[in-house]
Amino acid sequence: MHSDLKPALYVVIGASLWGAIGLFTRPLYDSGLSPLQITLTRCAVTLVFMTITIFVLDRKMFRIDPKDIWMFIGTGLFSIVFFNVMYFTSQQMVSLSTASVLLYTAPSFVMIMSMILFKEKLTKNKLLALALAFVGCAFTTGLGFGDMNIGVLYGILAGFGYSLYSIFGKYALEKYGLLTILFYTFLIAAVCLIPFADVPYIVSSMGDTDVLLLVIGLGLLCTVLPYYFYTVGLNGMDAGKASIIAFVEPMVATVLSIIVGDEFGWMNALGIALILGSVILLNMRSKESVQDVSG
Repeated sequence: MHSDLKPALYVVIGASLWGAIGLFTRPLYDSGLSPLQITLTRCAVTLVFMTITIFVLDRKMFRIDPKDIWMFIGTGLFSIVFFNVMYFTSQQMVSLSTASVLLYTAPSFVMIMSMILFKEKLTKNKLLALALAFVGCAFTTGLGFGDMNIGVLYGILAGFGYSLYSIFGKYALEKYGLLTILFYTFLIAAVCLIPFADVPYIVSSMGDTDVLLLVIGLGLLCTVLPYYFYTVGLNGMDAGKASIIAFVEPMVATVLSIIVGDEFGWMNALGIALILGSVILLNMRSKESVQDVSG
């Protein structure tokens, strides 16, 4: 049982750290940085940490087969860049709660693609857990229907981009270690963003110590550490299950919003309970055999 719970715990830790992202992005919006610029700073800080870590541990981790670059284009450009820009744009057009719920359409995309690409089984437990988690996510963030505009489409696209990390990451884990994957993921993401991000303006913004600390926090606490934990967890379970467990992210975001003074009611409490229930359900032994696709 311990071997089953350990990967799930890693995913929960990673998702919880992702849930704190709003504490950093909101003030960065106020400082004048755009969604694309915030995405670049997030990638750049992460890349610096990854580079230093690999230099210290083992420089051989920089080596990859050029034929495998498509995996990192998938995790870096199609997932990290696309997902972040779509998500941050959605946050500017609809409420943060609505954007958060729309992001968690990702498990639906992961399940469909995992069935096709990895031959993962779509069990009754997965379907029930997905339903519980999505309804819980809606309650937790107080989803309403007053935000129906183009921002909703951006939110769904963010969910699709978010799901692609699990898919491309699963392929990469078959050949490369965690640090190699993260390094090339964020290298490609940063390189793709630089031409469009007005780098001189970003650099001038870093002259403000508060902005600099927020950027470092966003990169380390909400990117480096959560991607580390999530990828380690993904290596020990199938992609669909990991993606559903990551539903704890909006739950954590809601708890943090309460701490900073936002309203909290019975709908929020019910949502948290449903999300926790989905995580427990996914980690219960059942008569259904779940295919082992660990890397």
